[in-house]
Amino acid sequence: MATAVERSATAPLSSAPADATGRRPPRPRAFDQPRFLKFFTAVVFLYLFAPIFVVFLFSFNSKRSTQIFATFSLRWYDVLIHDQSMLGSLWASIEVAFVTMLAGTVIGTLLAFGLVRSNSRVNRPADVLMLLNLVSPEIVTAIALLLVFSEVGSILTPLGFKLGLSLTTVALGHITWSIPYVTIIVRGRLASLNREVEEAAQDLGATNLQAMRLVTLPLLWPAIIASALLVFVMSFDDFVTSYFVSGIDLEPLPIRIYTMIHFGVTPEINAIGTIMMLVTISIVLLALFIYSRQQRARLTFLAE
Repeated sequence: MATAVERSATAPLSSAPADATGRRPPRPRAFDQPRFLKFFTAVVFLYLFAPIFVVFLFSFNSKRSTQIFATFSLRWYDVLIHDQSMLGSLWASIEVAFVTMLAGTVIGTLLAFGLVRSNSRVNRPADVLMLLNLVSPEIVTAIALLLVFSEVGSILTPLGFKLGLSLTTVALGHITWSIPYVTIIVRGRLASLNREVEEAAQDLGATNLQAMRLVTLPLLWPAIIASALLVFVMSFDDFVTSYFVSGIDLEPLPIRIYTMIHFGVTPEINAIGTIMMLVTISIVLLALFIYSRQQRARLTFLAE
């Protein structure tokens, strides 16, 4: 006959002793989620994406109305393709965003290296100034840029140089506010790197530049690419700075759309808005793909 100790040892672990009435206590429940969590989540997503869906839907409307959808048609995309002024503004925005991405990424990355690796006393003031540019209202920065470009243009004109408001000033203005975004992203990644990896490369005979090119930069590429794509998207659809520092020549796309709205909203605006949205989503997905791929490669390398 098995003893009481043996019976208790062979009893299932999930069984609980009964109370005085002979009933077992209820099993502990899992984490109790809020009752209407799914409903509130659906409402929030509907609030965020319903306007975008309306723009996408009415860009395929066969009629001019932006309130009543008739039938599916590519009429407004055909109008957009033959609208040379709109296409010119689109390419102007892409060119400005591309220049901003290149210049802002290079300058921001170099500034991140200076803030992390330098032991100078000016690091803290430089960090504060960078954050001040980041948190200051964009309209204040745009007005300041307008005043600066106007003053510099009046000084350079007697010397034979002309700096009027144009796409060049738009690119310079975008580069101004894009540098802090790149610096913050790259600096966070650079500060988390172990300096012993670079020191090991130098012990093996690599110079400082070789250690940076062969060791540090490959580890920073995900942050650099992510910040570059972020700057491209922000510059592509920026309105405030572009509105203040653009000239009378070819206008960036957001300003062109703003000008067209004064004459009434047409499905052509919905079509160009859909194209802008697809470009933005594609760039964001590309950034996420590059980042996830780099993370998987890093985890695979560490596992080996």
